[in-house]
Amino acid sequence: MANSLLPPEERNLTPDQVEALDKRREWGHTLLVIACQFAVIATVLLLWVGQDLTYSPGWVHPMAYYFAIAIGLVAVLGVTGLILRSGTPRID
Repeated sequence: MANSLLPPEERNLTPDQVEALDKRREWGHTLLVIACQFAVIATVLLLWVGQDLTYSPGWVHPMAYYFAIAIGLVAVLGVTGLILRSGTPRID
């Protein structure tokens, strides 16, 4: 009997296909963890962004640039991780 928790397209996979699917989901999970770590870093950088934008002269705003890079990484890694993890069965 097929496992009813699996999506229909994953019920008849070969062992090699299952292994590839597991590796893809593992990479997705890894990228989501990295995205969450950068989200924590971005939260800490947010503490300095206002002061940096207020008191740094001209275009010299390193904390704002670091914050923008961290937010960009969170977005890219988070979306990529979610795409790779797609199809994960729900755990009730």
